[in-house]
Amino acid sequence: MFFPLPIFGTEVPIIVLWLVTLGVFFTLWLKFLNVRGMKHAIDLVRGRFTTADAVGEVSHFQALATALSSTVGLGNIAGVAVAISIGGPGAAFWLIVAGFFAMSTKMAECFLAVKYRRVHADGTTSGGPMYYLRDGLAEIGKARLGKVLAALWAFFMMLAALGTNAFQTNQAVAQLVEVSGDGSFGTWLSDNRWLLGVILAVITGLVIIGGIQSLAKVTGVLVPAMAILYIVGCLIVLAANFTAIPQAIGEILSGAFNPQGVAGGVIGSLIVGFQRAAYSNSAGVGDAPIAHSTVRTNRPQTEGFVASLEPFVDTVIVCTMTSLVVVITGVWKVSDPDTVSGVTLTSQSFATVADWFPYVLAVAVVLFAFSTVLSNTFYGMKGFGYLFGDRKSAENVYKIVFLCFTVIGASVSLGPVIIFTDSVFFLPAICNGIGLYLLAKVIRGDFDDYWQKLRAGEYARVA
Repeated sequence: MFFPLPIFGTEVPIIVLWLVTLGVFFTLWLKFLNVRGMKHAIDLVRGRFTTADAVGEVSHFQALATALSSTVGLGNIAGVAVAISIGGPGAAFWLIVAGFFAMSTKMAECFLAVKYRRVHADGTTSGGPMYYLRDGLAEIGKARLGKVLAALWAFFMMLAALGTNAFQTNQAVAQLVEVSGDGSFGTWLSDNRWLLGVILAVITGLVIIGGIQSLAKVTGVLVPAMAILYIVGCLIVLAANFTAIPQAIGEILSGAFNPQGVAGGVIGSLIVGFQRAAYSNSAGVGDAPIAHSTVRTNRPQTEGFVASLEPFVDTVIVCTMTSLVVVITGVWKVSDPDTVSGVTLTSQSFATVADWFPYVLAVAVVLFAFSTVLSNTFYGMKGFGYLFGDRKSAENVYKIVFLCFTVIGASVSLGPVIIFTDSVFFLPAICNGIGLYLLAKVIRGDFDDYWQKLRAGEYARVA
């Protein structure tokens, strides 16, 4: 579906190469600023450099939480488990490597989103790839190309948000049905999946009606809560299998460079890990910059630093926890990835602690899916607004369509949902990536200027 290329005995989706290459390029281009600036990024999230006259709608922490609500989803639970079952434990190592490079891509695209955002008279903001593709490329003499890429990106994002919504809803409902058992209640629930979709749509509607500020308040609480719940659950599984941790780490490291029984060998394991990372953190797709563009700041570079933490949390921390749980319990060795879903693999890992422990995972799955649905509402709405008028009436039309897809996703089988989602999700990355490469000199110049002034003490802490 993404035009795979046969390399060293395995098929490599072009879009994965595209996204990983973006990450490697900007990591080198910005001279590992994702590492050098990590402490500064944490200070920014804590509000230590936010001035009283900063323009925007939400804090650095709320912008980060809103963006994480989209990326920290079922891909962290189901996708990682499937990656290990296909590519072996070594896939977890390459997933972390890809997450490291993705930090630089997020840094670049989210900085641009703030630099070229529109601040309206009422204090609200509109930003994202459609604005920096149009206005940023116009500044370097490529106005016509910028307009085309911006319109295409907005259109693709509008569709991708609908597909992601349907997938997340579908899997959340499937998990609820699974844990409800085979009794009369479970059967009734299975026959009335649409009702769960309606309930989720109503709750989502109540949150998104208040715009980004309402969304940021909810995700500011929901994201830390669901992440802590899931990580604590994983730590309990690891504690229950404590003696096997050294062996599991050894399997991950050895599997990365000497995998056994994996198609394509090292390259096969690497590609599976990179592919899962691309799906999980979506660096280069351009959706997260929309959330980050709403931040309160007068220095666009600050949100670039903050955004670099997103793949670190999503891929390096959360995905690693899933990897360790699946590897340490050994469920990946006895399950067929063609017949067992990723959520089931992770659920089996949790079940090694106690029969009831998968219920903890079920709660995490629902929260992860719900948070992703919330943020994708905002992303798709902004794409729709760019194309059809950045007005409340236009945004409300998209909200209604989006909520309808929430019910549809809960009701239909997984197959059609995956086909639709996969078909549209990575299309925005093509437009966004072209723009990032063309604006690379602008990105490095502004970051170099900011970093020099920061080191010189021109940006004093305010808290």
